[in-house]
Amino acid sequence: MSKLRAAARSGRALQQGAGEGRKSPRRCKKNVSSHKGMLPPVSAQQSAYHLFSHPAEIEAFRKNLLAWYDKCKRDLPWRKLAASESDANRRAYAVWVSEIMLQQTQVATVIDYYNRWMQKWPTLQALAKASLEEVNELWAGLGYYSRGKRLQEAAQKVVSELAGQMPATAEELQRLLPGVGRYTAGAIASISYGQATGVVDGNVIRVLCRVRCIGADSSSPAVVDRLWDLANALVDPARPGDFNQAMMELGATVCTPRAPLCMECPVKQHCTARCLVEKELEFASKRLLGKAASSCSQAPDIEECGLLAGLWEFPSLALGPGLKEKQQREALLAHVQVWAGEAVARGRLRHVGEVSHVFSHIHQTYVVYSLLLGGDPETTSGWRDEMLERPAFRWVTQAEFQKSAVSTAMKKVWKACERQSCEGRGSSQGCKRKRGADPSRAGQWKVEADGSLPPRQLSLDAFLKAPAGE
Repeated sequence: MSKLRAAARSGRALQQGAGEGRKSPRRCKKNVSSHKGMLPPVSAQQSAYHLFSHPAEIEAFRKNLLAWYDKCKRDLPWRKLAASESDANRRAYAVWVSEIMLQQTQVATVIDYYNRWMQKWPTLQALAKASLEEVNELWAGLGYYSRGKRLQEAAQKVVSELAGQMPATAEELQRLLPGVGRYTAGAIASISYGQATGVVDGNVIRVLCRVRCIGADSSSPAVVDRLWDLANALVDPARPGDFNQAMMELGATVCTPRAPLCMECPVKQHCTARCLVEKELEFASKRLLGKAASSCSQAPDIEECGLLAGLWEFPSLALGPGLKEKQQREALLAHVQVWAGEAVARGRLRHVGEVSHVFSHIHQTYVVYSLLLGGDPETTSGWRDEMLERPAFRWVTQAEFQKSAVSTAMKKVWKACERQSCEGRGSSQGCKRKRGADPSRAGQWKVEADGSLPPRQLSLDAFLKAPAGE
């Protein structure tokens, strides 16, 4: 796989990512201050890449997934109830109980609890009459006991305030029932009432991210919103409940976190991540055999998947195979000098180590360097003016970095730099500032008479500019 060199700089300089491993910065017309703490909007081209843009492909995806589900779905008690129960109210209750129990709990563990629960309280009215002690007694061992309490409280509300009738849409379910979130509401509404609404849980996130090759942090609110948009666009309006269950089933049994069974996947022909990995493997095998054709003279560029579209990242450079260590360092140094707008001494570039990260199931390796730049980006007019002309770049403090829209991979790079910083000071000093140290001097460097920097790099805290007002 490709190796990238990421240069971690004083003041933490971040650039906006068009995709991991891209070779040139993306120009952004908006002021950088508008992007702090959130994922900036991506271009129409990037959005199209991560979405299903052709109706025929969506139809094929639905058809293949549902055919697989009808043949391979697991035999689960709540599915039997949902399929056999003619009363929509009782059907919704049965699905609701299963979804609450399945939160943070494996299917195998839930089955026995679910059967006992439905035998004791087959209807909302029966559960509403139960005592909290009875609920907790049956829930014992399932964990997260507040789930059972909230379920009973919501059942009591349906009986007392809604005349015993379950809300029939995802919007009403989420708004009216305590403990019912966006996912649970979507599951109940689609499975029980046939509402054409998608669902997004951990399994669905994994499937969508791999199928559309989305490598951005899936816990980011902005990314989650886009995944919901994608799920809503994909759901089959004729069989929304079965489609949503099929997506979850696919993630749980085939598109697993580790060692996914790609050859058994019913939608593998729609999976962009799989296509990219196959191109990498094809190139690697041809190069190994010495048969790399002219069309495969270069490895597929990781930026084809726009993996970190719109997120902030440390300035980085994608390097092809065959470069020796010295050549790689020289290429990175040249890239950094262009970015910094000044000559950078070779000795300032310090090797930190390697960081590995998996985007979907694409393995990426970063070779991380740190770089100390002399001066304060706030007071050095040359850097500041350049930053204003190139708003796709910005300087951030340590606190701002944690709040910025950065990927998990960049956070790993950050931790690697912090680790090296702590080790450099020795275990006796630890990673905290010495008592009595002057915080006003944080970020200031002593420059020798000849203009060179001190021989030892200080901690990250030492060259991070404190936010204004702190």
